[in-house]
Amino acid sequence: FSTRKPDVVQLYCVNLQLHLCRPCHNREKARGLGKYICQKCHAIIEEQPLLFKNDPYHPDHFNCNNCGKELTSDARELKGELYCLPCHDKMGVPICGACRRPIEGRVVNAMGKQWHVEHFVCAKCEKPFLGHRHYERKGLAYCETHYNQLFGDVCYHCNRVIEGDVVSALNKAWCVNCFACSTCNTKLTLKNKFVEFDMKPVCKKCYEKFPLELKKRLKKLSETVARK
Repeated sequence: FSTRKPDVVQLYCVNLQLHLCRPCHNREKARGLGKYICQKCHAIIEEQPLLFKNDPYHPDHFNCNNCGKELTSDARELKGELYCLPCHDKMGVPICGACRRPIEGRVVNAMGKQWHVEHFVCAKCEKPFLGHRHYERKGLAYCETHYNQLFGDVCYHCNRVIEGDVVSALNKAWCVNCFACSTCNTKLTLKNKFVEFDMKPVCKKCYEKFPLELKKRLKKLSETVARK
């Protein structure tokens, strides 16, 4: 039994002199530096820590459970054991595209990567999709609401993000199936003749049924817009 007392370090704090043991001093110092304390040797971790069971350690305290090689901070934990990155990759365990850690439960396959369910989230609101549809843009995934707000061609008629071909007419975007005569609901294409009435398309057949005075006003309006 040793009677040797632990090393004591003096820590000064706003005119108050505190006497701390070495481990407590290290914890205070690490907190001030924004660093971790190794849960094995209780020293400050100067480089990237190895997280094992959610606790930080110096990586060189551990060896790969498969090859015995001393580990680095990019080691992987699997079923309570630690492996170097090469050994882990040979096991074929999927790696989450967000946190870069192994996926042991349900896997989400999307955008050419694999994800933890809780880590496959909208790039804007960061809410998990949880099986709901996502929309891709430049390598990022978005929920329908935020894709719509940020980039989406929104159909003027149904107010939904347009999937597939877009009909651009009357300075608006339309789903192919939504672009129709606003009077008789006949489906239209850009090859059909139509006129704008109340910011919506009207087919030629319905237009011919309009009162003469209304047709004159519409024609005059279209000529004015064309001159601009």
